[in-house]
Amino acid sequence: MRRLTPTDANLNTSARLSGLRTIRRVAPYLWPAEHPWVKHRVVWALLALLLSKVIAVTTPFFYKEAVDSLAQGNVSPVWVMGAGAVGLTVAYGMARLMSVGFAQLRDVIFARVGQRALRQLALETFTHIHRLSMRYHITRKTGGLSRIIERGVKGVDFLLRFLLFSIGPLVLELVMISAILFVVFDVWYLVAVVVTITLYVWFTFAVTEWRVKIRKEMNDQDTDANQKAIDSLLNFETVKYFGAEEREAARYDSAMERYVAAALKTNYTLAFLNFGQSLLITAGLVVVMVLAAIGVQNGQLTVGDFVMVNAYMVQITMPLNFLGTVYREIRQALIDMADMFDLLEQPSEVQDKPNAPPLKVTGGEVALHNVHFGYDAARPILKGVSLTVKPGQTVAIVGPSGSGKSTIGRLLFRFYDVTSGALTIDGQDLRDITQSSLHAQIGVVPQDTVLFNDTVLYNIAYGRPDATPAEIEEAARAAKIHDFIVSLPEGYKTMVGERGLKLSGGEKQRVGIARTLLKNPPILLLDEATSALDTQTERDIQDSLKMMGEGRTVITIAHRLSTIADADQIIVLEDGVIVERGVHADLVDAGGRYSGMWYRQQSEEEDAA
Repeated sequence: MRRLTPTDANLNTSARLSGLRTIRRVAPYLWPAEHPWVKHRVVWALLALLLSKVIAVTTPFFYKEAVDSLAQGNVSPVWVMGAGAVGLTVAYGMARLMSVGFAQLRDVIFARVGQRALRQLALETFTHIHRLSMRYHITRKTGGLSRIIERGVKGVDFLLRFLLFSIGPLVLELVMISAILFVVFDVWYLVAVVVTITLYVWFTFAVTEWRVKIRKEMNDQDTDANQKAIDSLLNFETVKYFGAEEREAARYDSAMERYVAAALKTNYTLAFLNFGQSLLITAGLVVVMVLAAIGVQNGQLTVGDFVMVNAYMVQITMPLNFLGTVYREIRQALIDMADMFDLLEQPSEVQDKPNAPPLKVTGGEVALHNVHFGYDAARPILKGVSLTVKPGQTVAIVGPSGSGKSTIGRLLFRFYDVTSGALTIDGQDLRDITQSSLHAQIGVVPQDTVLFNDTVLYNIAYGRPDATPAEIEEAARAAKIHDFIVSLPEGYKTMVGERGLKLSGGEKQRVGIARTLLKNPPILLLDEATSALDTQTERDIQDSLKMMGEGRTVITIAHRLSTIADADQIIVLEDGVIVERGVHADLVDAGGRYSGMWYRQQSEEEDAA
């Protein structure tokens, strides 16, 4: 092993602190105040473990007496009830069986505790990820994130089990065996065992700490390779469009090459660790057995004593080997779980205020009061935007790309909080009410409706999971997609594929409209809902959108001006500032920005025709 540098020392300190943090986070799952049954199972599991260890430590005595009875031809009065050598041998077997039986009973009792912790932590992580802000989700890597969660959750049950059943019981067993060797034999046996254990533990801990960085590097490369694979598969069509299969394969193989290099380092260092542990254990075993052999030659010990010493040394080597495995696996589990707990400690940017009330929509008036906002403090997007959407009105927001149109929609849904100013619904500041109640009152039809890889029925019912089949069908009819659905071989049970790729753009949009209609919100946000569709499909869907907007407050973010010509008010946004507002006819006659955009689009459509 190379000498540790100050940097390595800092890394080790950081790793230990991270490990302690992880243990502190996991430990409460063993002793939760609100679940007494968990505590009861932990106590019973520990009792079963204790019985297993006590029986394991006394087992070699049966072995010794059986050997002595065979060697000497007699049995001491204490063991008369054991029915001689055969009975003692059977008793030895029964003791071993009971030791294993209690160990398995321990696992059975504890299994529910470990699985509960795994489920709870998985749910906590999943829920926390959904609570994180849009800013986090647009920068995350899906593949890497899924692998972090997978490794972390798998480590929970393992870590709990080994924390509870490995370190403490292992030390207890070693202490009991050492005490027996000291009492039954002499101090030199104890010295040999203590020196062996001390050297073994030092070597195991030192090498394992050295391997921590290598394991961390392997995890990082594994996450990177998994991310590249998932990213490529999610963009399957783009890969095909550009004939980039070989390029993607080479990119993935490059990531796998780095992973393999790190994995080989892990395997090589593991082999070194295992050999070193075996060397120390074997050396200790040989020393103790030589002492016992000398004792037998001198007449101080019997053959049974020699066999018993061997049995105890084998019993010591097993937990010591186990200690190496346990410590190594615990360190690896801590590394695997550290990233997951980093994720859990990722702060949520948008949070409800303590005791925030739910949103109460009385009319559906939406108002922006001198709103300033920027994704980056150095680059403001909205610069003092003020507008009011009266209940039941349809207001369209138009402007060039990057003007801040979609940002207003994200602020309305409270994916972000405004930097200054206020955004209100019926006079209630969005920062003062609960996010869940806000989301329940707003329906969104985005530019690209993304569907779950499930049935058409599931995707429409996502708007209101408790809806009846009749209500789902009614929403589909209103979105003018019912006839198409029933024409499919499996009807409403048809799978839509990954992200809805089995459906056309227009069909996906209609499913999105249907689930928003089923949700039946008082406020609608149409974020360029038809801009990705062809002209004919756009016209068909516009009719559905108009019908959906009846009696609701509608905010439409549009690129094609022909789709919002009948809006009650049109807001022209440019560089984060409202430059014009009014109805379509007045804005066209004014000859300003909107008029220029309108005539330019009309000319483009005529040229295309």
